[in-house]
Amino acid sequence: MSLRDRLEDIKNDTAQVPVGEQVGFVENKAYQEMKSRIHRKLLDRVDLIMMESMPPEQLRDELKTLVERLLSEETVAINESERQKLVQDIQHEVLGLGPLETLMADPTISDILVNTHKQVYVERRGKLELTDVRFESENHLLKIIDKIVSGIGRRVDESSPMVDARLPDGSRVNAIIPPVSVDGAILSIRRFAVTPMKMEDFIQHKSLTPEMAAILEGLVKARLNLLLSGGTGTGKTTLLNILSGYIPTSERIVTIEDAAELQLQQPHVVRLEIRPPNIEGKGEITQRMLVRNSLRMRPDRILVGEVRGAEALDMLQAMNTGHEGSMTTLHANTPRDALTRLENMVGMAGLNLPPKTMRQQISSALNVVVHISRMSDGKRKVTSIQEITGMEGDIITMQEIFVFEQTGVGQDGTVLGRFRATGIRPKFVERLRIHGIVLPEDLFDPTRVYE
Repeated sequence: MSLRDRLEDIKNDTAQVPVGEQVGFVENKAYQEMKSRIHRKLLDRVDLIMMESMPPEQLRDELKTLVERLLSEETVAINESERQKLVQDIQHEVLGLGPLETLMADPTISDILVNTHKQVYVERRGKLELTDVRFESENHLLKIIDKIVSGIGRRVDESSPMVDARLPDGSRVNAIIPPVSVDGAILSIRRFAVTPMKMEDFIQHKSLTPEMAAILEGLVKARLNLLLSGGTGTGKTTLLNILSGYIPTSERIVTIEDAAELQLQQPHVVRLEIRPPNIEGKGEITQRMLVRNSLRMRPDRILVGEVRGAEALDMLQAMNTGHEGSMTTLHANTPRDALTRLENMVGMAGLNLPPKTMRQQISSALNVVVHISRMSDGKRKVTSIQEITGMEGDIITMQEIFVFEQTGVGQDGTVLGRFRATGIRPKFVERLRIHGIVLPEDLFDPTRVYE
């Protein structure tokens, strides 16, 4: 979308805004009329060709100078806060995501949920909050969605009303518009952390204990295969990103994701991302295709952002054929449910394997299941670390090493509970020892409790 198109859209949207659909002083009719006049004058005075070639920061400064110059010609009284708001609005519309820019600039917000142009929620510290941010109209919201998806060569319209996209900072975006969305356009943005979390942050937030962190670090360094399970928004990808930091820099890593989120710091990383079909239904690149292709790329480890289909079989085969230390995430409510879901996904590959054969494949490929939960107070916790020990008959056997036990809820809604070891000494301790990772003998003492 060109600079002229964006300015035209701003002008047209402002002229159509019904007074009363705005918030705060933006409801003022005089403000809206003045905003429309400024937009029209901008179109007449700016050198669009020159401004198109400017770097974003320089263009932001030029827009500010122009708007302030035009405001000085206005006869309508305007206070300083309104002046700053008007300058900021135009900068955000031309260079950014309009009303969402203030939310995108807030590092405490992890999700932005736009429920039509009249309502915007955010998730902050695990809790949903209603904001006072509004779009000027349905058309305004649709133009912001189009601006996002067109930037990566995608489109959304009545013939293709759903789209997944990614912002330049890596944040995941999902948009769905009428007629599929009955009440109006819906936009969901999963924020991308500017500063990646570290294991120290998990410990500080009491998402796990130092002992559990030491175990997880050892598992990665000793090249055990890990499955991270949990519900939506529990922090599976965040923990996967943290654990990937323990992979030696000498190894070649291939990452496969729906939308590239992992922020690996190693120098030898190959990042692959799926591609949806085009408007004719052609050109799709699935996760399974990428997993298969990755095996020809000489990876030491393969990290799959999330398994959700037939690629599970190829991922397990990779783990069983020399790509030890691979990791992936999966949506599930419990570690046992994670294995059941994995079995169902293997069945999607269409090989008609007997259930026992599929379970043997899972038990031989995976070593440890790490389960993460989001508690009722919004905090995330590693609630279980379980070792897969093999098969007994037709059942995959597991033993729990660490567990979080909820004991109640405080008066302020904070979840009360404790971390503790179960007392079981896992089989992988010997493998860690062989790799030079020696764990304290009292690490698995069940009497050691962490509130």
